[in-house]
Amino acid sequence: MSEPFVFDSRSIHCKDPFGAVPCGQNIILRCRPLQREGFTHCAVMMTNDYTGEKFKTELYPQAIDGERVRFYASFPAPDEPQLVWYYFKLWRDDGSGCDLDRTGYRNDGKQDPWQMTVYEKNHTPFWFGAGVTYQIFPDRFCRLEVPNPEGMIGNRWVHEDWNDKPVWNPPDGIWNRDFFGGSFKGITSKMDYLAGLGVSTIYFNPIFESASNHRYNTADYKNIDPMLGTEEDFREMCMEANRRGMRIILDGVFSHTGDQSRYFNVDGWYPELGAYQSKDSPYYEWYKFNKWPDDYTSWWGIHTLPDTLEENQSYQNYMIWNQDSVIRHWLRAGASGWRLDVADELPDSFIAHIRQVMHETASYAVLIGEVWEDASNKIAYSERRRYFLGKELHGVMNYPFRSATLDYLRGGDADQFRETLETLRENYPPAAFNSAMNFLGTHDTARILTVLGARHTPQSKEERAKFRLSPEERRRGLALVRLAAMILYAFPGSPTVYYGDECGMEGWEDPFNRETYPWGHEENDLQHHFAALGRIRHERVSLQRGSLDWLYTSGPILAFGRRKHAEYKGLVVNAGSEEREITIDWPGGSEATDLLTWQKFYVVSDKRLRLKIPPLSGYILG
Repeated sequence: MSEPFVFDSRSIHCKDPFGAVPCGQNIILRCRPLQREGFTHCAVMMTNDYTGEKFKTELYPQAIDGERVRFYASFPAPDEPQLVWYYFKLWRDDGSGCDLDRTGYRNDGKQDPWQMTVYEKNHTPFWFGAGVTYQIFPDRFCRLEVPNPEGMIGNRWVHEDWNDKPVWNPPDGIWNRDFFGGSFKGITSKMDYLAGLGVSTIYFNPIFESASNHRYNTADYKNIDPMLGTEEDFREMCMEANRRGMRIILDGVFSHTGDQSRYFNVDGWYPELGAYQSKDSPYYEWYKFNKWPDDYTSWWGIHTLPDTLEENQSYQNYMIWNQDSVIRHWLRAGASGWRLDVADELPDSFIAHIRQVMHETASYAVLIGEVWEDASNKIAYSERRRYFLGKELHGVMNYPFRSATLDYLRGGDADQFRETLETLRENYPPAAFNSAMNFLGTHDTARILTVLGARHTPQSKEERAKFRLSPEERRRGLALVRLAAMILYAFPGSPTVYYGDECGMEGWEDPFNRETYPWGHEENDLQHHFAALGRIRHERVSLQRGSLDWLYTSGPILAFGRRKHAEYKGLVVNAGSEEREITIDWPGGSEATDLLTWQKFYVVSDKRLRLKIPPLSGYILG
């Protein structure tokens, strides 16, 4: 071996297997200090995060690697799922020595240990990570007629003109009550369009009855919001999606309800007693009242979103355990999975119960969580979460992917992109890494075209409401979105497109990122680019489920390969303003073809491929 390091947790020469390991899996560690340092003993010091138990395993001298001594140990991973933190102790016969952690040698009594995720093997639906996901904000995607809001909960009103802008400064101070009337029938009418984009999964923002256009303040989990249609319309939409090879994922908002809901009923809209109206309400014990009825805990202090007590048995029965529970009902109605809103605010046991019931009801169903950080070691409310230890989430929304992609495309170093994503790949169980919901934008973020195109961010909300990219900003933004999409579709995990990003929609934060889909006014070249990427992803098994090889990551150049069996595909991107020439390893044959333009490149020698990459461009090679 020629690696110039003492220990590298990502090198198979030092740790085998790479990354997270199943319970009981045999682990090999090798530590390689220089001979001249005189170390004669080595031990790995391990701490189980959840129990606090500490273990010491000695590594024994195995061989000499050039100037280095190789210490070796082989031992089984814990039998129970754990996060294991580890570092090394190195010492000489005279007792002198030091610790070795991620920062290098140290003698200060502190450690910055490596992480090893030990997980329970389980079934993960393969279909989600392999395919393309399309996120729809239901009110804004497509309507067939202007609905009448009369008789619907909430003081809502409907824009007559589909091309109006969402209201951002309501004169009465009541937010999110302007609707556009997107519906299930409208979405169903666009199924062929979605199929043409290569979509295999549709993820919906909340669809249940609610007083607001975003529907995150649920009023009735058992009823479709009437502006979207009926349960029959939902079932028909699911069948039409399934007929085209697409599945449906629903947004589960279970950490809170709306105060106008059937369960809380602050304004008495529903005929039965809610928790706000009576302590005799069947829903009273779902909520935590400090002093009934007006003093209660709410989500982030927002009084219109009373928190639920997820560990309450009545609440769990309604949501999870009953034969017609919310989780079971909508899976049986045609959904193939749930995305858990603010998963950090749901107890681990609650998430595990959802996963259990989903598996019992529809074993093919997928459970995705909204987690904004590294989900393998997340601490929420002073508690280490157990999302990926085997009984909870299949995957999470990959916010670190979005951040790393934006940083890189806005002038960052491609090596930092690699470092961010390689950290996740090392920490996540392989199935979880491959089931990540990778995205460039969502309903909670500014539009990707605006972020990449704008030279500055307007300071006031009024300025952001009026903002549109200049022609020059839009041209550059479109070029960068094309590159971002190439990275998105080539990377492991499910490439997820927020409705309208594929056709050049602009907008800063909510509600500017939630405008209506511009049917008939799309950016056609960009739309065709996304459709081509969807087709490539659908046709290449290596891009769906292949391993990941980093080929070149430096400055503006990002290159990685994907392999599955004999199939090898690669991505090369130049995010810089000048042409670059690089040479990369290419095990894919004697030539490589850009799958977007069919331009051919030829291997120069010994499986090496030389490429000239114009500025703001890239290739998907096959």
